[in-house]
Amino acid sequence: MDWLQGFFLHPVSLYQGAAFPFALLFNYLCVMDSFSTHARYLFLLAGGGALALAAMGSFAVLVLIPALWAAVLISWLGPRDVHRWAFFFQMSWQTLCHLGLHYTEYYLQERASTRFCITLSSLMLLTQRVTSLSLDICEGKVKAASRGIRERSSLSEHLCKTLPYFSYLLFFPALLGGPLCSFQKFQARVQRSSNLCPRHSVWALSWRGLQILGLECLKVVLGKVVSAGAGLTDCGQLQCIHVMWSTAGLFKLTYYSCWILDDALLHAAGFGPGFGQSPGEEGYIPDADIWTLETTHRISLFTRKWNQSTAQWLRRLVFQHGRAWPLLQTFAFSAWWHGLHPGQVFGFLCWALMVEADYLIHTFARLFVRSWPMQLLYRTLTWAHTQLIIAYIMLAVEARSLSSLWLLCNSYNSVFPLVYCILLFLLGKRKHTFN
Repeated sequence: MDWLQGFFLHPVSLYQGAAFPFALLFNYLCVMDSFSTHARYLFLLAGGGALALAAMGSFAVLVLIPALWAAVLISWLGPRDVHRWAFFFQMSWQTLCHLGLHYTEYYLQERASTRFCITLSSLMLLTQRVTSLSLDICEGKVKAASRGIRERSSLSEHLCKTLPYFSYLLFFPALLGGPLCSFQKFQARVQRSSNLCPRHSVWALSWRGLQILGLECLKVVLGKVVSAGAGLTDCGQLQCIHVMWSTAGLFKLTYYSCWILDDALLHAAGFGPGFGQSPGEEGYIPDADIWTLETTHRISLFTRKWNQSTAQWLRRLVFQHGRAWPLLQTFAFSAWWHGLHPGQVFGFLCWALMVEADYLIHTFARLFVRSWPMQLLYRTLTWAHTQLIIAYIMLAVEARSLSSLWLLCNSYNSVFPLVYCILLFLLGKRKHTFN
């Protein structure tokens, strides 16, 4: 079963762990005011370059080139044009790299190298930072340096003005993972000393370490259950539901563990929560809200909390600017950003329909479900249905072959999203009548 490939070896996590000493060193030097602001930018940039070479090898060029070009665009273009051109170039470059992955996996029928997959993941995160920064400049949240760059000045002055942008796009704590950090927050952290008590920092990192250890133990246990049981190829009827739920649970544990590790690395470098907040500065948004994700009975809330910083980035980049069908546009762009694999296209479009159905179902439920026994029954049933639909979507998105996607669609598991699709159709008609 191709879903289980790569669960127990996480090269990205190994490289993230190797970056911890350097993150702690950077934070310590900031606390001690041991080097200047420019030296801090250079430290983060050099660390990003070294980590890219170690993790990606020669493929690091695929990340360094767009980062350099984005820094040039941001430095030279005006606020009105920078977002359009930065978005166009970054998504075009990322799409070409994803097409290379498609060529390898679907045409050559070969597994892509681990380093190339790490490069694509880093490139997707770079797209977030590039578009977030260009939007900030376009909206006036960040003052563009383009005017100063265009004036006659020496090469060293040009480089000094471009350095913060280039350092932000490649700073090593967020190069391979982690929640999206805005340029405002990045600049504020670099320019001022940390005011966090060392004891608090040690406790926060220790707590994250314990969470990762617990998740990894659960993942080993659940992995043995999944490996010992039947797969979707040979499961029988209702047994396929258990296979889907347990496999999706393994995916969730993997994501939670990686997100907490990424969060810990940012925290170790001084970019996490608890380091003071400047007026107007955006708050820290962790990616993993495990309690909400595992207890919610609403698909829409799960969607907002799953990989929170990316969800907010998509909302800002696509949803808020969509005139017609903004929800569908957002999920379609998410499929494009992820690489447009067949399972991703199917999974994200299915997810959009499920969110739309979720809004209608819970809107009508508030009108008719009033007594507390009925509310308890309703929440229990919708919680179970939500978790099973999310498991279905997760397996679809993670499927790397058409045969795996077909097995999922042809199993009993398709009943759960189908129920929501029927309710979406019926309640959609009733909504117009009710209005």
